[in-house]
Amino acid sequence: MSSSDRQNAIPTCSIDPLQYMQIKLHSDGTITRYLEMPIIKAAPDSTSLSPVLSDDFPLNPSHKTSLRIFIPKIALESINKLPIIVYCHGGGFVTLQVDSYYNHEFCEALALHLPAIVVSVDYRLAPEHRLPAAYEDAVEALQWIRDGATTQKSEWLSKYGDFDNCFLMGTSAGGNIAYHSAIRALDIVNDIQPLKLKGLILHQPFFGGVKRTGSEIRHINHQSLPLSGNDLFWELGLPVGADRDHEFCNPIVCDGSSWLKRLSLQVLVMYCSGDPLMDRSMDLVAMLKDKGVSVKEDFTEGGYHGMGLLDSNQRESIMLKVKEFVTTSIDE
Repeated sequence: MSSSDRQNAIPTCSIDPLQYMQIKLHSDGTITRYLEMPIIKAAPDSTSLSPVLSDDFPLNPSHKTSLRIFIPKIALESINKLPIIVYCHGGGFVTLQVDSYYNHEFCEALALHLPAIVVSVDYRLAPEHRLPAAYEDAVEALQWIRDGATTQKSEWLSKYGDFDNCFLMGTSAGGNIAYHSAIRALDIVNDIQPLKLKGLILHQPFFGGVKRTGSEIRHINHQSLPLSGNDLFWELGLPVGADRDHEFCNPIVCDGSSWLKRLSLQVLVMYCSGDPLMDRSMDLVAMLKDKGVSVKEDFTEGGYHGMGLLDSNQRESIMLKVKEFVTTSIDE
């Protein structure tokens, strides 16, 4: 290897991805998950002291999917209807659920600070259910919410939800799911009426590609998302045999942004310099702008992947930015 080749060589990530993800791989294509995360039960009792109520509803029993709906208690005493945020949690498509502590707390904060009705999607996980399973589950959630406009699937939605103002949102892998679900919503945009998608909120979205970016290399051993863990998430999440330039992983290789424009969505992309995925988010924003999509980028100096979930101080700042975006999108 020449001296120039050595300078350009990508360093090796020293973090064991199985230990980072706390999983064990099995030969039958399944995994055992060892991650110990506190579980929060839904709290639908309106007499509780909590300012936010939550309740669980089955989405597709055959897939064992469900929804957790959050509503601020003050909404029950108001005549004003609230925007609906359909939220997809992170976890690399492989771990976590809607009742995992950080996800539950984040959705509670969203419901309270905006205020809004938040519908958190408990989608199928990979590798047992590889992409596009999670995308399909998120789209099915939109159809379920549509039915809530005229049925008693959820009184919170039918009585207090503003079906003219629905937003798709996701953190990390959930941002990827929200993005691809928005594209798929084109096929059912008339079918989900009176539900109307108004905006797309991508919070540190999880995208990738075969070619390494500068931010991935700079943060190759970052504890929040080491490159080895990043690669294994994609290996387990993508269709068998697909590489990281598959359209599910790398939106730059396809023309997905022009489809989003057809939905006339306002898009917010939130990212930070301490995130290994920073360059991916910058490339996504550039592509969206190039295709004429109305996109706002929110950049934070420093930080790390997953901030806002783990740090309550950062979470409040994120809520304020999401609130501003939702309010502005509704007014336009």
